[in-house]
Amino acid sequence: MLDDRQIAAPWPAAYPQGYAVVDVETTGLARDDRIISAAVYRLNAVGDVEDHWYTLVNPERDPGPVWIHGLTSDVLEGAPLFPEIAEEFSSYLAGRVLVAHNAAFDWSMIAREYARARVTAPVEHRLCTIALAKELRLPLPNHKLATLAAHFGVEQRRAHHALDDARVLAEAFRPSLHHAARDGVRLPLLECLPLAEWSDSPVAPRIGYQATYPRTSWRPARKRPACPYPNPGRYHPDRPLRQGMRVAFSGDTSVERELLEDRAVEAGLHVATSVSRLTSLLVTNDPHASTSKTLKAKSFGTPVVDEAAFTHLLRDVAPAGPPASE
Repeated sequence: MLDDRQIAAPWPAAYPQGYAVVDVETTGLARDDRIISAAVYRLNAVGDVEDHWYTLVNPERDPGPVWIHGLTSDVLEGAPLFPEIAEEFSSYLAGRVLVAHNAAFDWSMIAREYARARVTAPVEHRLCTIALAKELRLPLPNHKLATLAAHFGVEQRRAHHALDDARVLAEAFRPSLHHAARDGVRLPLLECLPLAEWSDSPVAPRIGYQATYPRTSWRPARKRPACPYPNPGRYHPDRPLRQGMRVAFSGDTSVERELLEDRAVEAGLHVATSVSRLTSLLVTNDPHASTSKTLKAKSFGTPVVDEAAFTHLLRDVAPAGPPASE
């Protein structure tokens, strides 16, 4: 294992000056779901822990998969609402890069909670530890947090408890950061822009009540960075996805579209807004729909997979390389 106290080269001047390692537990994965607990470990520029913070949050609705996170309605009933903890949460995030394991998800949940509270989250950039592990070519069989922790000898005591997950990630991130600094690796930072608007209709049901949850709408105020990798060609079913592939989405998805797109970008894929002869793959749960994208995919012979298959493929995206042969 890398001795993270030994850095062969000077610390990269372009690296951030501080990090906020974050984990949130939620009522689910959809855009209407809510945060029920949040934890932050603040780290300095070289990854040393400065302090940490944890809170429960009353989601004002059913807590979701209690068998995963262990937080029941009774436990959450007396917890503060998100607007009541937003200012304190902000004090731990301000001026730092947000670090999370699958950061697209944590950031999307945090951004929506801040948008509901009519407050701007003080976060400019995020770093996904899955993306960093891939940049470092760590020899991991998968990219679960427990696997990353085991690689660095970090003990995981309470899986799916926000405070312990944040601690585990902070302890695993420090040697990852030193590994990157030693090898001169560019950190995979992505911009975090707040949601431009949010609407709820009607008011969400109080925790403990069974009801249909409201439909919400949001629009991200962002422009995705250009994909830094060349397009290696089309996806082949017997091969993994490769960085630089152009991926388009069509139709409804169970996980919100923006989150899927963020996951694709963090894996090194190019998210395309339309289908062309250069498109590597179309992701749709209804391949027989007569949409412009599915019709073009058929005419061009573009490979098509559903959301579940695409999510599985994202677990192991091959690094950029020469164009694939047809």
